[in-house]
Amino acid sequence: ESGAGSGVIITEDGYIITNNHVVEGGSAYEVMVAGETYEADLVGTDPSSDVAVLKAKDASGLTVMELGDSDNLTIGEWVMTLGSPFGLEQSVATGIVSATSRSQIMSAQESMQSGGTGEVTIYPNMIQTDAAINPGNSGGPLLDSAGRLIGINTAIYSPSGASAGIGFAVPVDTVMRVVPQLIKTGKYIRPALGIEVDEQINARLQALTGSKGVFVLRVTPGSAAHRAGLVGVEVTAGGIVPGDRVISIDGIAVDDVTTLQARLDDKNVGDVVVLLVERAGKTREMLVELQPGV
Repeated sequence: ESGAGSGVIITEDGYIITNNHVVEGGSAYEVMVAGETYEADLVGTDPSSDVAVLKAKDASGLTVMELGDSDNLTIGEWVMTLGSPFGLEQSVATGIVSATSRSQIMSAQESMQSGGTGEVTIYPNMIQTDAAINPGNSGGPLLDSAGRLIGINTAIYSPSGASAGIGFAVPVDTVMRVVPQLIKTGKYIRPALGIEVDEQINARLQALTGSKGVFVLRVTPGSAAHRAGLVGVEVTAGGIVPGDRVISIDGIAVDDVTTLQARLDDKNVGDVVVLLVERAGKTREMLVELQPGV
């Protein structure tokens, strides 16, 4: 059994970015560059961002793709996808940036159809494009009009499994925060606050209170959040006392759990963030130094 995908060369000696779901479960890897085939080692993976790094053995003098800037994309600007859809190598498609900071939840069936793991997957903070992304494009580049890398093509929304004009790419700024750690240690340690939250419970609390934000269910003892003074839900003899509600991080609104994770993914372990928190009807700012997550 075999699978195929695309990738992006980031060093002359053969470090290559691709998707985690392209390499997941593999026991041996090959990469083809300019018609030449190399055996490759799997260097590291981060399933949460769907990023992986391969190393082409004995490679040298490879052409490195120039990096662009995904933080300053404009809705409607021209972009290109490059890869091997359905095995058709070096295929290029054009389109526009349809949206940025898009979060997409894919069902198990949608994940399987788009070449993923067949599990429910949450993709936060993605670039949405109508440039064609098909099976085989996964792991390949999303390029700006100057040919610079702005994202790694990762997922599509499509009932048929083929491009329906709704594709998603991991922003290059996110990718390049993850990749150095993958090369160094084989894994990525995500920044965390040290709180427990739950998407479904949060949605119910939002419906009950009519408030957006993230309700803190529990604060891990000794964590960064605990040291900063955040509190979670407390059960007393008189009933349940609600915990803090996180409204924003560094002045950027946090509407739900997915948005909270996307905002944290833009940070690094050790960064100090400013949380706007509501407690008992009053808001306050709290400084939290981000800790290593799980």
